Formats: sequence, structure tokens, C-alpha cells
Amino acid sequence: MSYEIRATGSTPALIIYLIDISGSMTLEFEGQRRMDVVNEALKTALRQIVYRSTKGSSLSPRYRISILAYSDEVYDLLDGVKSIDRIANRGSLPQLYPKRFTDTAKAFRQAHRILQAELPNMDGCPAPVICHMTDGVYTGEDPEPIAREIMKLSVPDGNVLIENIFMTDEAVHEKVRDVKSWKGLLPDSFTVDPYTDKLKRMSSVIPESYREMMLESAYSIQKGALMMLPGSSADLISLGFQMSASTPIK
Repeated sequence: MSYEIRATGSTPALIIYLIDISGSMTLEFEGQRRMDVVNEALKTALRQIVYRSTKGSSLSPRYRISILAYSDEVYDLLDGVKSIDRIANRGSLPQLYPKRFTDTAKAFRQAHRILQAELPNMDGCPAPVICHMTDGVYTGEDPEPIAREIMKLSVPDGNVLIENIFMTDEAVHEKVRDVKSWKGLLPDSFTVDPYTDKLKRMSSVIPESYREMMLESAYSIQKGALMMLPGSSADLISLGFQMSASTPIK
């Protein structure tokens, strides 16, 4: 599995964002609401995708995006999967507003349904990515089984990738102070929090093609690190959303 197929207008990459909007997202984080930090990180990632999809004055549909916000229900913010040129032309994104609980399994099941509909037409496309952001332990059904099932789905480029951003100070033993020099989390990295361990098991290893792009952007992620970020700072959360858009392009 190469993860080296390049995203083009005719072979676009698919990214599904799963955004936790439970009530705790109203809590303060670096002087802002958690929800506002996530909104800004998502907008920055989409701007990066627009930039990576632009040649001269032309915006190529190199990416197709789904944004699912979830609490005890799942809300499709784009009303289906949309190409990046359509998203750019619509102007502002729908705002994310905190709700109540955190039914993570329900969100992953919705992503699974999207993938089942999309994968038959993606043989020549990069492997899809699910970028999941949460700030707390799930309520209801355990999300790990459906996440593991998703990670078995594949296209010729490779298995579906899952990335997790855990917005907490408890994910790692020591807070990451310099994002650029951070090496990332390995599968056997020590973590103090049981839910962090679960999210690690639900996270793919960063493909080398993705890691190379991050190295070019002066990050220091080591080989074999997981697509798992302890979202203990706005910079780390932003890095997580940027990682989701590190698909090779042509």
C-alpha cells in the first residue's frame, strides 16, 4: 500500500471531518471557547486545501469534503460530500454550536455509510481520510469496533486512514511545548489516560508521503508515528487539521 496516488481534479482526495460538538466545547481554552479554536483550525485547513488545489487562477476539485458535527445526533454541515471548489464558492462555512453528549460511535457509523457509497468510485483516487476531533470520552456505544472496521476498508492506494485529535491536557505525560520539534506519538508511546490509548488504537500510522510534506513544513514527526495528536494547544490542533490535508497532489 503506497499512499502515493496524487490527488487531481479527476482523482480527488476524500476527507471526512468528524467534529465533536458536545457541551464541554463551551469550556475555555487558551482564552477562547474550545469550539472557537476548532472552528478556526478547520477554516485554516480548508484554506490550505484551497491553496493546494489552485493552479494560477483556476481552482481544481482535487479534494472532496464532508463535515459531520456530532453530539447525541450527527449533523451534516455541507449536506453531503462537496468538492473544494463548491465549498470555496459558497463563502463561509456553517458555524459549529455546542450541543449535549458525545456519541462518537454514531458519528463513525455515519462516516462508514459515506465511505460505502464513495469507495466504489475511488479506485484511482488517494485513500480517504477521516479526521476526528474530540474533547472527551464518548457516551453510549464504544466507537473502537466501527473505527477498526473502517480502517479495513481500502482502495488500491491503501486502507482508509483515521486521524484523531484529542483536545485535552491529559493525553500525554508532558505537555508539548514546541510543536515544530514534536516527534509525534508511536503506537507504544506511554500515555497516562485510558481514552488516549483507545484513540491510539483507532489511529492509522502516518503515511510516509504525508510525513514528507510535514517535514517540508519544518515539522519533526518521526517515522511510524500515529495520526494521533494530543490537542493540548491551538498549534497542535491546527497541525492535526493540516495533517488531514497532506495528501500528495499533482
